[in-house]
Amino acid sequence: MYREHTREVSIGGRVIGGGNPILIQSMTNTRTDDAEATVAQIEALTQAGCEIIRCAVPDMEAARALKQIRERIRIPLVADIHFDYRLAIAAIENGADKIRINPGNIGSADRVRAVVDAAKERGIPIRVGVNSGSLEKELVEKYHGVTAEGLVESALAKAGMIEDMGYENLVISIKSSDVLMCAKAHEQIAEKTDHPLHVGITEAGSVYAGNIKSAVGLALILSKGIGDTIRVSLTGDPVEEIRSAKLILKTLGLRKGGIEVVSCPTCGRTQIDLISLAQKVEEMTADMPLDLKVAVMGCVVNGPGEAKEADLGIAGGKGTGLLIRKGEVIRTLKEDQLLDALREELEHWNG
Repeated sequence: MYREHTREVSIGGRVIGGGNPILIQSMTNTRTDDAEATVAQIEALTQAGCEIIRCAVPDMEAARALKQIRERIRIPLVADIHFDYRLAIAAIENGADKIRINPGNIGSADRVRAVVDAAKERGIPIRVGVNSGSLEKELVEKYHGVTAEGLVESALAKAGMIEDMGYENLVISIKSSDVLMCAKAHEQIAEKTDHPLHVGITEAGSVYAGNIKSAVGLALILSKGIGDTIRVSLTGDPVEEIRSAKLILKTLGLRKGGIEVVSCPTCGRTQIDLISLAQKVEEMTADMPLDLKVAVMGCVVNGPGEAKEADLGIAGGKGTGLLIRKGEVIRTLKEDQLLDALREELEHWNG
């Protein structure tokens, strides 16, 4: 397991790498210089389960706003910098717990060194980010296109530049919207560095398409033991990114806690409104601090068996359903009573 052997990196009191739990990240989509809106969004993300937050810093007003934002949030703050090294320095001075840069677009070596020196002075990590959409022309030519090999070479060269400046407090990120290329690149780089890796499928798409691409890509990477922190990149409310990331980690057995809802796909035997019921159960249980499995099943073929394998379950009949707890049928209820009965069981759950 590669993640067992990556270096530990501290980000605002949280630690990634070295076999520590994989942390979930997201990025705000508010204007960072609007501190009120940004803090409100970060609080919503924190409540959803976000553990590290990144904010874009496109100008000096955004960099200065980080000070107020940092004072009012409960999770580590990462500043996302492109092009202007002075913004990176200002972000560090205003309390960023980590900065994300691409040394290739910051400018001269002297400018990169100025950023490195500022980070070193405060002991904050630098995330070196490489994206398939901005791979250097010479590497595109060398590998006859954008390839996994090119991404890895670019990332290692940029990390090496900072290491040569005497700073090794680094996190590496290599991202692509091509799922298979991204997975291949992570397999290659994991064998060549012990810096912790931030993993994600970039520009994944809408909530629907992006979730599928992210789930496939992250599963390919994380199941190989690669990755110390993740982001699901979606075009939409960033809270959806957190929900998806948590479910991906739970599905892969990399995170415990929270209610897992399983439900059947429905068929011609289903005689209750299972689709609506399952959606309501998911919404109802989303924020419940319980570690258990809830089954919502629609017919008598597999329903009772599946529900009995769960901690708590519903097995539907003709306008009715069985409420099953720990394998035992405890009640038979009308369809319109099932959701309330399930809620009551969960609210008084004692295992």
